[in-house]
Amino acid sequence: MSNSDRIMESLDILFPDARCELDHRSDFELLIAVVLSAQTTDERVNSVTPQLFERYPDASALSKAELSDVEAIIRPIGLYHNKAVNIIKLSKVLCDFYDGKVPQDREDLESLPGVGRKTANVILSNCFDVPAFAVDTHVARVSKRLKIAQEDDDVRSIEEKLMTYFPKEKWGKLHHQFIFFGRYKCKAAKPDCTDCPLKDICGHFA
Repeated sequence: MSNSDRIMESLDILFPDARCELDHRSDFELLIAVVLSAQTTDERVNSVTPQLFERYPDASALSKAELSDVEAIIRPIGLYHNKAVNIIKLSKVLCDFYDGKVPQDREDLESLPGVGRKTANVILSNCFDVPAFAVDTHVARVSKRLKIAQEDDDVRSIEEKLMTYFPKEKWGKLHHQFIFFGRYKCKAAKPDCTDCPLKDICGHFA
C-alpha cells in the first residue's frame, strides 16, 4: 500500500466525520467566519459570531453596520479592527456586484477584502463542492511531518504537493481530516505519537 493510501485509510479511521468546526448556517456566514478565523481559533470565532449574525444576518445588513459596533462584537478574537473593516467592505462588495450572494468563482472570491487563497479554497470546497485543498497551520505542519512537503515549502507549494499526492475527489474531506489530525493528535508542541498509525513515515517522530 502506498503512503498516500495509508494516510487516507488511517485518517478515515481516526476522523471519519471530520468537518468544518466554524458554526454557520449559510455561505455568507461561513465566509465571514473564515475571514474572522485568521490567526485565532475556531472556538473563539464561534464565541462571537452568534451575536454578530443575529445583528447582521446577511450582506445587506453588515454592509450598513457601524465599524465601532462590529469592533465591539468581535473584539475578543484579536486583530478585530482590520477584520471589522474587511467584513464590512466585503459585504458592500457582495451587495454591489453579486446581489448579496457569495460568488462561486475563485478569482471573484479572492478579490474580496480580507479573502486570500486559503479562504477561497475553504468556501469553494464547503459551499460549492469544488475540489480544493486549503492549507492552514495544521495542514502545513502535518504535510511536513508526513514528508509530503519540505520544511521550507511555502503555503502554495504545500497545496500543490497535496493536490498531486492525493486524488482530486478526496481533497475536500482530507482538508478537514488533516486539520483534525493536527488539532487533536499531531499537535505542534506535544504531538500524541504513542499510538499514531503513521509514526513510521513521520519525520518528526523519527
